[in-house]
Amino acid sequence: MRGLDHRLGRFFAELLALECRCCRAREGAILQVQGEGDPALLAVHPPAGGEPGSSPWLRRCAAVADKAFATGTVVLSPVDGDLKAQAVVVPLRWADEERIVTAVLLRPADKNAAEATRQLLELMGGLVGMTQEHLARQGFDTALQKLHRALGVLAGINRQNRFTGVAMAFCNEMAAQWRCERVSVGFLKGRYVRTQAMSHTEHFSRKMRLVQDIEAAMEECLDQDGEVAYPSAPEATCISRAAGELSANHGGKALLSLPLRHEGKPCAVVTLERGPGEVFNSEEVEAIRLACDLCAPRLTSLHGYDRWLGARMAARVRRALAVVVGPQYTWTKVGVVLACAFILFVFFIRGWYRVKAPFVLEAVSQYKIAAPFDGFIKTVGLEVGDAILQDQTALAELDTAELRLQLAAAKAEQAGYLKQADAAMRDGKTAEAQIAQANADRAKAQIDLLAHRIEQARIASPVTGTLVSGDLKRQIGAPVQTGQILFEVAPLDSLRAQLYVPEDEVFDVAVGQEGQLATATYPGQRIRFIVERVNPAAEVVNNRNVFKVRARLLESRPWMRPGMEGVAKVTVDKRPYAWIWTRKVINWIRMKLWL
Repeated sequence: MRGLDHRLGRFFAELLALECRCCRAREGAILQVQGEGDPALLAVHPPAGGEPGSSPWLRRCAAVADKAFATGTVVLSPVDGDLKAQAVVVPLRWADEERIVTAVLLRPADKNAAEATRQLLELMGGLVGMTQEHLARQGFDTALQKLHRALGVLAGINRQNRFTGVAMAFCNEMAAQWRCERVSVGFLKGRYVRTQAMSHTEHFSRKMRLVQDIEAAMEECLDQDGEVAYPSAPEATCISRAAGELSANHGGKALLSLPLRHEGKPCAVVTLERGPGEVFNSEEVEAIRLACDLCAPRLTSLHGYDRWLGARMAARVRRALAVVVGPQYTWTKVGVVLACAFILFVFFIRGWYRVKAPFVLEAVSQYKIAAPFDGFIKTVGLEVGDAILQDQTALAELDTAELRLQLAAAKAEQAGYLKQADAAMRDGKTAEAQIAQANADRAKAQIDLLAHRIEQARIASPVTGTLVSGDLKRQIGAPVQTGQILFEVAPLDSLRAQLYVPEDEVFDVAVGQEGQLATATYPGQRIRFIVERVNPAAEVVNNRNVFKVRARLLESRPWMRPGMEGVAKVTVDKRPYAWIWTRKVINWIRMKLWL
């Protein structure tokens, strides 16, 4: 490395040795990426010298070193010739322009061990980067000493696998590194801090006055979420009353309490005690803070997982309940509550199931009006849909000109026969008089027939209702024959509804069921009806198989006319809303999948 002096080389060598010891690696190396050329070897463990190409695993690391630094990620690469061994290449976050990576060779192990090694090396790499920033401000020797102490504590706790051993090792290493008489670590449990370990003390009781005072000082630190030192500096703003009581009750010692954080939240406290007058200076506080930040993830993770199954399950349930009833994720909780309420409503609340079908109004009976005699249409008074009053409204009138001429001729013929009869009676010709009288009677009958036909020329309706057929206004002057149907009249008080029920719902409809219908003309008005008859055979209407259902109207409106259309709903029974809303989709899926 350009500009690398003896002290920095020694630092890399010690760093690599510590990393290999923490990761239990067989070999290790620190390489500098030099653009397109081969990486330079800055340190190797065990110290045997050589270049990057001196061993197969170093050649492999040199090949992926540039990739690791370029992507800024950790690279796990199998070593040629040894499929079980893996090389872990981690970029160091060095503050200057030099590009440096750390590579270690792991013994054959499972994927969990490789992942743990990767996390540890990445954490130590970040720590080196943080320490290098301190080098520029505080001096190389001081920062190196801080880093060495922090890594020493980390190496000490990594030798243990259980929480109790890790906590005890942490307290002992902290006490040894900073010449403390006692170091205690406590974790938050509920609303209070419980002491978990003390340096050089395997057994202690929470009933001891010393333990209670230490926990009070820890809670004081945790409440402020900051470092609490006693004696405190004049410019300090933290509250240290509990720390002062601990010092006063147990020999006037100097104290320092620091919070340990997990995911940004304080969850534990470490308290360091020294002899009277041995106050913690700012450099020592920074070094202790660095060691705490480095060791906090392992302590907090083991504290959560290294417990019996019941305690872990209770903690998970408590965290879940805290999320559920806590103040966070308000809208998410509201959404979940509404979704649950909707699901309960859909599956357990019953609503009215109604069969929906189109309908048309039709008359129960229709009167057909035919032509009374052969003739020609003279006038037409009404159109289809007009209201008709019984015997008062003229539907049409036939031409009677020819009938009137025939009537006049018949009257003249009758008068002639009557004169012949009178003359025959005067002459005493009885037989001729009787013949003339018979002819006169025949003419009288013809006159009555013609008069009756002239009277029938004005066509009227025998009932009150609506004209439903007979649009003859464009046929004025057209001939008609006797008995030809000219008009159809439907009474207004005898309407019924004809429903066209789809075949997939017809078996839910039965005689006697009630329902409501609404016409397209007045959609806001509901008219009640009752089912009278269900046709047993299907018909094709608008390219669909439907069954005609006849319904009797229970109400009537003045505006109702035959031929009006709309939508009718037959009330069947109460069923769950989930069945009502999904039955069509389920039936469609069953037909497609043949279930």
